[in-house]
Amino acid sequence: MTDQPPPRRQRPIGRAIAAVVCFYLLGLVLVSLLLLPVAKRLTSGVSPAELAAHPTPLFALVQGLALLLAFGAATWIVGVRALHLGAADLRWRTRLGWARGIGAGLVFGILPAAIAMTLGVFTAGAGWIHDGGSLGQWGLQVGKTVLILAPAALAEELMFRGLPLVIAGRVLGRGRAILFFSLLFAVAHIRNPEVTSAGLANIALAGIWLSLAFFSPGGMWTAFGAHLGWNATLAALAAPVSGLPFDIPYIDYRMGAPTWLTGGTFGPEGGLLGTLALTMTVVLAARWIRQEPT
Repeated sequence: MTDQPPPRRQRPIGRAIAAVVCFYLLGLVLVSLLLLPVAKRLTSGVSPAELAAHPTPLFALVQGLALLLAFGAATWIVGVRALHLGAADLRWRTRLGWARGIGAGLVFGILPAAIAMTLGVFTAGAGWIHDGGSLGQWGLQVGKTVLILAPAALAEELMFRGLPLVIAGRVLGRGRAILFFSLLFAVAHIRNPEVTSAGLANIALAGIWLSLAFFSPGGMWTAFGAHLGWNATLAALAAPVSGLPFDIPYIDYRMGAPTWLTGGTFGPEGGLLGTLALTMTVVLAARWIRQEPT
């Protein structure tokens, strides 16, 4: 009795799994090589738990840059060199171009974040209070915060959209691939400070939204802009971002109550108002893709 060849569909699935596993393993190895030596110098006398809950700005910047360089290199080695994928395949070159793509993404990120926080004012007693400092100090700190958030946002797009989503989308179909990597995106935040089940569910929903942005005419640039726009807006308006607080002068945002509505100390991503805002962006992104197919 001769061995039967494997079904034709198993072969591309096996290759896809191998490519994604190699991508993540290579990225993690490179992160360790880039980050660990620097981290030892920056975190002397600080416990890992304290650093995770309250990372210093310098450590957050170094961590984001290390992730960006590592998974950028992994994308090039696995995607470009091994799989021979080009910029269009990886959705770096798209119809909108990089500038318009980022601009569209920023709109997609800023509006829902601002809407979620504003809804808290009218429904849950949330609001802003003066917290010392000047408007100029606020602007300077917001600029620094955006510079810290940008590398991390692009790195996470490389890790959870980017090459893995392209490979999985070709084998499993976009819908299944989006669902899988959105769940993985949520799992990656499971150790964030003050995390809740509602917060993880909203992060998975954000993963769907960002994946749709990735498959939009703006590609990776739109996904990056949306990710950065959401995080930067929450931080600039003095709300926690996925459980991480930011020290912003001039204003402070009181989250209001109940927590299930506003998100409490986890930030708007942990509440029903965040769910509503993110659902709105998912619907808009899906309609954009249907109206302007890539």
